[in-house]
Amino acid sequence: MNKIKKTVFLVFGVCILALGCASAANKADNPAEPLPGKQAKAIVYFTEDITPEGLVKIYDKVGANIKGKTAIKIHTGEPNGPNIIPRDMVKALQAHVPNSNLVETNTYYKGARHNTKDHLETIKTNGWDFCEVDIMDADGAVMLPINGGKHFKEMSVGKNLLNYDSMIALTHFKGHAMGGFGGSLKNISIGCADGKIGKKMMHEKSMQSKDESWSVSGAAFQENMVEGGKAVTDFFGDNIVYINVLRNMSVDCDCAGVGAAEPKTRNIGILASTDILAVDQASVDMVYALPDEESHDLKERIESREGLRQLSYMKELGMGNNEYELVNID
Repeated sequence: MNKIKKTVFLVFGVCILALGCASAANKADNPAEPLPGKQAKAIVYFTEDITPEGLVKIYDKVGANIKGKTAIKIHTGEPNGPNIIPRDMVKALQAHVPNSNLVETNTYYKGARHNTKDHLETIKTNGWDFCEVDIMDADGAVMLPINGGKHFKEMSVGKNLLNYDSMIALTHFKGHAMGGFGGSLKNISIGCADGKIGKKMMHEKSMQSKDESWSVSGAAFQENMVEGGKAVTDFFGDNIVYINVLRNMSVDCDCAGVGAAEPKTRNIGILASTDILAVDQASVDMVYALPDEESHDLKERIESREGLRQLSYMKELGMGNNEYELVNID
């Protein structure tokens, strides 16, 4: 057991307990029971093994409720982006999960994924065409209700989302120009919103604006994004899991393509949970635990965009638990 703990501490350079957010598990297959009267911590699994085998292994820790027709939500990225999750990893997971395929939506900004025709070409360029890729808003959008939202009561998402029984949010964790960071929340929120309506709802103060003014930013944008994500988590219930790959963590999203800034942080590993808040909280904690020369730029990007509001607002909306137990499966 000491070997497991030592591995975690060596990777992060500081005990996660010192952050007040997590503790290392004593057993990978039997996490500690909560004390009477205390809320159980969420379980977040971790591996340093950023390979196809490592991804499949960690998915199996969280995938018990994934059943039926399954959407694997990825970020296809702009053409030839250098930081997207390696295709062989995604291909291995998709082959491992029965009745699954990749899903995406078109972008709000005008680029190589703004419409379905161009997006399909980008999918080929980036090597995602090893299986079906369902661009969920290719044939329109549908409104999903948001329970407890203060900005929205419903969110517009790609219509084909309704065709799926389960979802795996497979996320490249990195920085983001507006979100500060892009984790599982951003992947299912902006990532499932359709390009014409849903993404505009989150980015603009008025749906009447004709141009892309990107008029919502900071904490307000984070809250919009969280509510958009809640529409998706409410829809799938227990049949959704979250996997964050902490690799090639540029301050820029994969939307930046070949223009993304060079990553300064080391590759850390893969995190997985059935709790969206816990997995994004753990990802942020691991970045913040790195030496300043590695973490400074990404932390500055997160804080300058008020990105931590994603975490606090998810907690306010009851989307998950920011206290978690880190279980090393290596």
